[in-house]
Amino acid sequence: MDVKEQAQTIDDLEDEKGGEDEKWYVNAVRNAELADYSPVKGCMVIRPYGYALWENIQRALDQMIKDTGHQNAYFPLFIPESFLQKEKEHVEGFAPECAVVTHGGGKKLEEPLIVRPTSETIINYMFAKWVQSWRDLPLLINQWANVVRWEMRTRLFLRTTEFLWQEGHTAHATADEAEEETRKMLEVYRVLSEDWLALPVLTGVKTDNERFRGAVRTYCIEAMMRDGKALQAGTSHNLGQNFSKAFNIQFQSQAGPLEYAWQTSWGVSTRLVGAIVLGHGDEKGIILPPKLAPYQVVIVPIYKTDEEKASVLERCRQIQQELKATVRVHLDDRDQHTPGFKFNYWEVRGVPVRFNIGPRDVANNVVEVAVRYNGEKFRGVSQDGLNNYTTELLDKVQKEMFERALKFRAENTHKISSYDQLKKTLDKSNGFIESHWCKDGECELKIKEETKATIRAIPFDWQPTPGNCIRCGKDTDQRVVFARAY
Repeated sequence: MDVKEQAQTIDDLEDEKGGEDEKWYVNAVRNAELADYSPVKGCMVIRPYGYALWENIQRALDQMIKDTGHQNAYFPLFIPESFLQKEKEHVEGFAPECAVVTHGGGKKLEEPLIVRPTSETIINYMFAKWVQSWRDLPLLINQWANVVRWEMRTRLFLRTTEFLWQEGHTAHATADEAEEETRKMLEVYRVLSEDWLALPVLTGVKTDNERFRGAVRTYCIEAMMRDGKALQAGTSHNLGQNFSKAFNIQFQSQAGPLEYAWQTSWGVSTRLVGAIVLGHGDEKGIILPPKLAPYQVVIVPIYKTDEEKASVLERCRQIQQELKATVRVHLDDRDQHTPGFKFNYWEVRGVPVRFNIGPRDVANNVVEVAVRYNGEKFRGVSQDGLNNYTTELLDKVQKEMFERALKFRAENTHKISSYDQLKKTLDKSNGFIESHWCKDGECELKIKEETKATIRAIPFDWQPTPGNCIRCGKDTDQRVVFARAY
C-alpha cells in the first residue's frame, strides 16, 4: 500500500499540519514503527525498531569517538538556573527553549533548576574543578544523554521537545589544539553520514547568525533530503575561551602563568534517524542503508501445504544459521500472515534485502532475492556460497545508495547570480543554491525573510571568488550555499 494512502487523521498534531511531503514523512515513520506520539505534546516514543536503528548509529559513532581518544561520562539532567546566567550569549540563545523546575519534594526550590537543553554550563563547572595544570589537558569527554528544548512546532525525530544525542565537551591548552579538535570531530561526523548513513554532506562553517550561541565558530555537515531541502546533520563548535572565562577554568601553563582553557563542544542526535528517512525514502516508505538497518536481510518462506511448510522452513532456518554470523538476518515465520503481506510489511520498514524461498527454490537449491532501494529482483540465486553473495550485495547496496544520493544532490544544486533567479528557482522546487553573499548579517536575514532560505554553510574547500551579493549587489568574494531547511 502506498504510504500516501495511509494518511493519519490527527489534525491537532503540529507536525501533521503541513503539506504532502510532511504527511508522507510522518506516515513513513509511523508505518515503519520507528516512533509514535506520546501523551506529552511534542514528545515521542521511540519504538523498538526505531531504537534498534538508533543503537546501530550510536554503536558506530561511539567507537569512532573512543578511537579519537575521548571517554564517556554522565552529568546531571538538572542545571542550576544561575549557571546559564554566566555566559550571556548562551543564555539568550536558549532561554526561550528552557524547561524550568521550580518545585521538588512538595516544596519550592531555593533556586530553580533548568532541565538541560545542552550541558556546556554544568560540564564546565566540573571542568573548573578538574583542571589545575597543563598536565590535566587535554580533557576529552563525551556524554550520551537526553535533552529538553521546548519547541513550538515539532516533528518526529527531526524536532521534538525531548530527544537523544551525544554531546562532546573538551578543554585544551592552546587555541590551535581546540581548532584541530573542532575540525577533527566534524570529520568524524562526515564519515558517519557518508559511510554509514549513505548520505553525502557539505562541510563548512556557519555564519554568525547561524552559529551556536556562545561559540566563536560553528562548523556543520549539511545533507540534502529527497525533497531538496537541507538538513543540518551535525555541528562542531569552537568555543574559544568564552565558557572557560565564565566558569573560571584556569590552568598553570608550562611557562608558569595561569591561563584560561580553550574549549570545544560537538553533537549529533536522533535527528539522524529522520535524515535516513528523508534522505532515502520513496512512495513505499523508508529505505535503510545496510550498515545501519536493524535487519539487513529478512527471509520470507512461501508454502501452501503442511508438507511444503516443513521443507521450506527447514531450509530457511538452515540459511538463517549460515548467515547470522556475518549478517543481521531475520526469519519471518509468522503463520497468521500471507507472503504478500510480509513483502509489503518489510518494504515499508526499509529492510535492504529480502530472500523469498518456496518449494521450487528448495528443490533447485536457489533463492529469490529482492533489493529494497531499487526494486530489483534476482531469481535463481544459488544457495551455495550465499554468505559471500549476501555480504557483497549489501556492500553494493550501501555504495549505490550513497552514489544515488550524491547524484541527486548534484542534479538539484544550482549556481545562481541574480536574486530574481533565486526566487524563481525556489518557487519551482527546493535545492541547494550556490551564490555570492556580501557577509552582511542584515542582508542574510532579509533573504531568509523574503525566501525562507538560509545560508546552510560556507564550504571549506571554496576559494575566494570575486562576484556580487545575490541580494544587494555589493562586491564580495564570499560564496555560500542557500537552501530551505528542516
